[in-house]
Amino acid sequence: MRLKHLSLCALLAPFAMPVSAMAEEAKASKAPEIVMEEFHIPSTDAGITLYVRNKHPAGIKKFPADRILLYVHGGGGSSETSFDLRLNGLSWMDYVAEHGYDAYLVDVRGFGASTWPPQMLEPPEKNPPVVNTADAIRDVGSAVDFILKRRGVSKVDLLGWSWGTTIMAGYAAATPAKIEKLVLYAPSWLYPPALKLNPASATPQTEKPLGAYRFDTPDNLEAARYIGVPESKRADLIPKGWLDVIQAANFSLDPEGSKHSPPYLRVPNGMIIDYRDNWIVGKPLYDPANIVAPTLIVHAEWDAAVPSSQSHELFAKLTNTRYKRFVEFGEGTHTIVWEKNRYELFEVVQQFLDEEYNHGR
Repeated sequence: MRLKHLSLCALLAPFAMPVSAMAEEAKASKAPEIVMEEFHIPSTDAGITLYVRNKHPAGIKKFPADRILLYVHGGGGSSETSFDLRLNGLSWMDYVAEHGYDAYLVDVRGFGASTWPPQMLEPPEKNPPVVNTADAIRDVGSAVDFILKRRGVSKVDLLGWSWGTTIMAGYAAATPAKIEKLVLYAPSWLYPPALKLNPASATPQTEKPLGAYRFDTPDNLEAARYIGVPESKRADLIPKGWLDVIQAANFSLDPEGSKHSPPYLRVPNGMIIDYRDNWIVGKPLYDPANIVAPTLIVHAEWDAAVPSSQSHELFAKLTNTRYKRFVEFGEGTHTIVWEKNRYELFEVVQQFLDEEYNHGR
């Protein structure tokens, strides 16, 4: 299924107010009051505390398993900046909560407001890469168990972005009984050896040893942002003013880096070692055949970080899901969640989460 951008994209213009935008604004004014709660929970590993945020409609304490969603970020930021960053007054987490869901996000160790390994407080070259996918899967497991206990349910929905899809799919493959539905936004899979590492990332492409973490800066992130986007489409891909909000939020995550000019963000390199040792040599970190929950893969046509061929290959290997879907959006990149067509992403994922399983009836 391939979607071209809809008239809803007009809603993203930050200053214009067409009829469709006024209708959306009226709808938003009737949205339920949303409550936000924050937690710091222990991981399974001693000394690691994880940041968990929850948003849900006010006055509701009980939610069924198919109305509870946990997000996890990719390899370059936090879950807050990925899923609860308000652009044009709305975040993806807000959107889900306004649809009656109990929405959660978690930062794995080394990211956002969760515990940073002590190696990230030393010069990067002093230690080998920290925070790999196995660490992140354990952290997601801790968040899932916290939610299950808090809400008295046995399953939750999971959603991951980029590296987060490996985390969530890996957890779903290992712990199928705890997963209601699975959403994989821009999923990674095996890379052809010729590509080496992610071609659109800011990470080193060489085989030299990596330190515990890397420094992301505005310049090296922007160098990758428009790879694969036609020149004529670049100017309006991100509405005016949004990029400043996105960058400010991302670089505020680093208490030291945010003070520098230009700012920087320390990002763990464990994921990169996983790519070198597994994904580019044909050794997947999980078996998609072990995933049984209904699964949705979403991808954007200009995503140079994870080409659509990877999504198609992964989709074909989901042989035991109760059902599966693949949706590719027109006019979007790896970061469509921050782009003008973000509402398409929200709507398609919401439809998948809301639907009941009636296959064969």
